[in-house]
This record gives sequence, structure tokens and C-alpha cells, in this order.
Amino acid sequence: MLDATTRSGGTATATPQATATEFAVAADLVVGPETAVAAPAVPIAVPGVPAARAGTSSRFVRALLSPWSRLSLLVVLLAAAASSVLLFDPQRLLADGWPPQLGGAAAALVFTVAYGLCTVAFVPRPLLNLAAGAVFGSQLGLGTALVGTVLGAGAAFGLGRLLGQDALRPLLRARWLKAADGQLSRHGFRSMMVARLFPGVPFWAANYCAAVSRMGWLPFLVATALGSIPNTAAYAVAGARASSPTSPAFLIAMALITVPALAGTVVAWRKRHHLRGR
Repeated sequence: MLDATTRSGGTATATPQATATEFAVAADLVVGPETAVAAPAVPIAVPGVPAARAGTSSRFVRALLSPWSRLSLLVVLLAAAASSVLLFDPQRLLADGWPPQLGGAAAALVFTVAYGLCTVAFVPRPLLNLAAGAVFGSQLGLGTALVGTVLGAGAAFGLGRLLGQDALRPLLRARWLKAADGQLSRHGFRSMMVARLFPGVPFWAANYCAAVSRMGWLPFLVATALGSIPNTAAYAVAGARASSPTSPAFLIAMALITVPALAGTVVAWRKRHHLRGR
């Protein structure tokens, strides 16, 4: 409690809250509202970590998670995957066959996972489909190849969406790039079905283009699974019947491979003016 002497000689009692208010008003009259200076922000200290080190660490984390850093990581991962494919040479499956120590469901499972990883590493799917048919026959070869196709497409889509989309989308400034991105974003299922049915677009290119666009996961995976059936089946049958190239099954399979390829070329040739003109 504070005592203040009045003119009558008595004492008046003032509360601390009133005294603090009068002091603030007096300070405002002396300094003036136009000359008031804001108090500097006090950095929040992390226990056990110096402030300078904490600031440096936060800047390092932001730089590490920036779009271009993630894109660089994607490029490094894909380059390493492509290099590993060149070293291990998966084409030997067509000549040497599957390792004899693997058989049954274990062999199919290992082949499916290897199929998916190889598609991410830019191994051509026709080669893998032929190998699936040659190793497992027409039916099981088709099943393993389809599951491996969806697995590899999903892995590539996830990598592109997580590591590349934020950096690459601002670069879509050319007219034909904007047209392709709009087609994939608005009509993702239909566009991906066409890309899978008519093998004019490389498998890996369709995966990463879809990842950069705004296409959803479900339309991408469903369209990939359904659209890949005819072409994959044709290659699997051709691989299974490669030992008898004059058989009707092999000839029909080769026709089913050739006709969609020609149709895809014609469609792409006609659509080029549409993309350039938008």
C-alpha cells in the first residue's frame, strides 16, 4: 500500500493498479505516442542449444527440404537406379532364365518386386513382360507383370509427387506443357488409359508427368492397371511362346503388339496440332 498526503493533511490510500496506470499515462505524455519504440522481439531460447546454433539448424533444415533440394535428390536416386540396372543387366533373364533356387510363390513375389523396381529405373516394360512370360508362362506371367506394373507406377508417381512436383510445376510455362498438364489434371483417368493402351508414351515418362500434374492417386493406379492389360498380355504370351514363333498364339500376340503401337502413333500425330494450338 502507498500513502499520499492530501491538502487537508490526511492520507489517501492508492492501490498498486491505479499507481501503475498513472505512471503509464505520465510516461506517454513525456515520450509521446509518435516517438514510442516497439520492444525488440526476444528470440525463444531452446534449453541446451545456443541461439545461433538453433537459427543455423533451422535454416539448414529449410534448405534441405526446399523444392529444388528434393528435386536434386530425385535426380540422384534415378541416376543411381539407372546405373545399377546397367551393372546388373536384367536382360540376362531372357537368355539364362530364372535362378533355379527360386520357385513357386517365392519366385513370383521376388519377380514382381524386381519388376516394379526395374520400371522405376527406366528398364523397358516390353523386355520385362517378355521375361515374365518366358519364366512363368502366359497366365502367371501376366499376373506378375501386371502387379509389378502397378507397383512400379505407384513408386514412380510417389517419388515424383513428393520430390519433384513443387519444383517443376512453376516451370510449366510453354503452351503445350500447359495443355498436357491441364489434360492430365482435368481428365486424369481417361488420359492415363489412353497412354497405357497405346504405347506411344514411355512408361516412366507417363508416370512422372502424371506426378507433376494434379492427377489423383486412385485414377492413376486404376487406369494404369486396366490400360496395361492388353499390351502386357500380348507380350507375356509372346514370351511364353517364343520357342515356337510360327504358332497361332505367338502370331496373334505379335499382332496385338503391333496394331496398338501403330494406332498410338496415328493418334499422337493427329493430337500434336491440338496441343500446339491451345
